[in-house]
Amino acid sequence: MGTPTFAANILIELKEQHDVVCVYTRADAVRGRGKALVPSPAKQVALEAGIPVREPDTLRDPKEIAFLKELAPDAIVVAAYGKILPKEVLDIPPFGCINVHGSLLPKYRGAAPMERAILDGEAETGVCIMRMEEGLDTGDYCISRSCEIGDQKLEHLAGELADKGAYALLTALYAIEQGEARWTKQDDSQATYAEKLGHDELMLDPADSAVMNARRVQASSDAHPSKCQLAGRGVTVLDARVAAGEDAPELEPGQVALQAKNLYMGCSDGAIRLIEVKPDGKKAMSAASFAAGIQNLKSQGSTWGRL
Repeated sequence: MGTPTFAANILIELKEQHDVVCVYTRADAVRGRGKALVPSPAKQVALEAGIPVREPDTLRDPKEIAFLKELAPDAIVVAAYGKILPKEVLDIPPFGCINVHGSLLPKYRGAAPMERAILDGEAETGVCIMRMEEGLDTGDYCISRSCEIGDQKLEHLAGELADKGAYALLTALYAIEQGEARWTKQDDSQATYAEKLGHDELMLDPADSAVMNARRVQASSDAHPSKCQLAGRGVTVLDARVAAGEDAPELEPGQVALQAKNLYMGCSDGAIRLIEVKPDGKKAMSAASFAAGIQNLKSQGSTWGRL
């Protein structure tokens, strides 16, 4: 049971060593300017492998529960599925429902663990193989793997955690099957909650710090882009860094500067240097190429702000 690329990458490894009898995922969603329905990454992997796919609106439907019971799975693996599993489903597989969760539990339980870790400025995060129960990510875990966050964008961080999670999952499933898994109880007093991202939570704002705006870009994705208005144009900022060093210009919040072919945007306490952007209605390009298309950028005193 899973939906995004994180889940798809785990499924790729799982299906090579286990008989995956069915994949549950979110329904096809509208993507792109053509408004076409696009299957989830997990569904695409399943279809290519000839694995049956189901996309129920809820797992509380008695007919869906009956179907799951007929499948008689030894275990149910969950990775960023996006739906709650009721007790009736949790009780079906004899080896339990096993979740690949993208954090070092008990920190960042919830829907957006990787994004929240980036936004909070964590030095590291990780992945845990957890035994699911009725509470939200409260179950015992048997394996955890960590990794440094550094400057990794969300896409790359999710890829690394999916790789680590896939191999940890295979190890855990073998140990569970052999009755040798050693489970660690979570310390609830250390728990934090990774709330789902708001619709415009990653929008850039010159009234905020350079660090906060850079983290928003780092945590952004197609589903939650970091956008702003730059020189009168709507722009998605795909990559940016906090401006540092002697060459970084001193800018007021909302000011824009092109210096040594680098494009800077002023924030409340400094500036960020843009690396890659995607102007509305156009393809992604370097910030320098975007700046080259703005006539008299230096002399006009161009500005930026929230959309």
